[in-house]
Amino acid sequence: MRIGVPREIKVHEYRVGLTPASVRELAGRGHCVVVERGAGEGIGFSDEDYAAAGARIGTVAEAFAADLVVKVKEPQLEECARFRPGQVLFTYLHLAADRPQAEALMASGVTAISYETVTAADGSLPLLTPMSEVAGRMSIQVGAWALQKASGGRGTLLGGVPGVAPGRVVILGGGIAGTNAAEMAVGLQADVTILDRSVPRLKWLSERFGVRARVLMASLQNVEEAVLGADLVVGAVLIPGAVAPRLVTREMVRGMADGAAMVDISIDQGGCFETSRPTTHDAPTYLEEGVVHYCVTNMPGAVARTSTLALNNVTLPYVVRLADQGWRESFADDRGFAAGLNVHEGAIMHPKVSEALNLPNGTMGHPRAA
Repeated sequence: MRIGVPREIKVHEYRVGLTPASVRELAGRGHCVVVERGAGEGIGFSDEDYAAAGARIGTVAEAFAADLVVKVKEPQLEECARFRPGQVLFTYLHLAADRPQAEALMASGVTAISYETVTAADGSLPLLTPMSEVAGRMSIQVGAWALQKASGGRGTLLGGVPGVAPGRVVILGGGIAGTNAAEMAVGLQADVTILDRSVPRLKWLSERFGVRARVLMASLQNVEEAVLGADLVVGAVLIPGAVAPRLVTREMVRGMADGAAMVDISIDQGGCFETSRPTTHDAPTYLEEGVVHYCVTNMPGAVARTSTLALNNVTLPYVVRLADQGWRESFADDRGFAAGLNVHEGAIMHPKVSEALNLPNGTMGHPRAA
């Protein structure tokens, strides 16, 4: 199969769909990999590295002409126009919060498989997990920066010092991202509260963190009380394929201390704060209701080399299957992989995406229903 790896064009996005090591695996199986010139430059993977691994270095048009296009971030509209019927796109999509992209992919006729809705046998999201880990860890790092006075924050040190109370960190969602955020926050000796709605998850979190963090049911009252008293709020909620629920209202934000900070990891799926709006690495923060908001839609792109390596660890086996077997046979063998199908021949195939965008669900044409 001919596999294309284009250079990412989103603002300050330096990740790349395949590393040279991944290319070597695919080339060794007889596949032709076309890597756009300069695709890995930003994270230290030269064209020479790719060529040595067996890739052919080509133009953007040649990369997008492949049978299978492997990316990291959702295609921008100018990229969507390059796709054609019969092609397969494998990347993050986050379509529930992006109707223009969904419509552009539908118009192209491409078969689009989204990393974030592929599921494992246990119901987990194996291709989202590494980026959730990165984003969770980064959320405390950028939150601590946002709290600095020079960044517009109130001038609070999360860990405090002897004689001065530590900063109060509230984490909404105890999944992969939330757990990693909590690990970083307790490591800084902050005052940490984690809220979640799953009783089994609350028990797990309580056993994991013990006295290092408070663990609360995410009732409306508990969320409101925690948010109003927080120095830093991290939004880390996820419903696979769907728009993130708005857990924090504008009124709650208005009631927070001036200079407090909020980091919305859920912004890719629309955000879980009513005051959230997407930002970029060029201009990552804004002030709303006196509170510093960090809502970058590609947070892991800031640590692009680590993120690319971590992502390839989990995506490569799926890319190999697509290249060796094609998507139909791959899906027939693995229902969890089939859950990654978001768009096919002009139709939305994922029910949550269809519901979020109020577009017809084309699952009757899904290969599993054939």
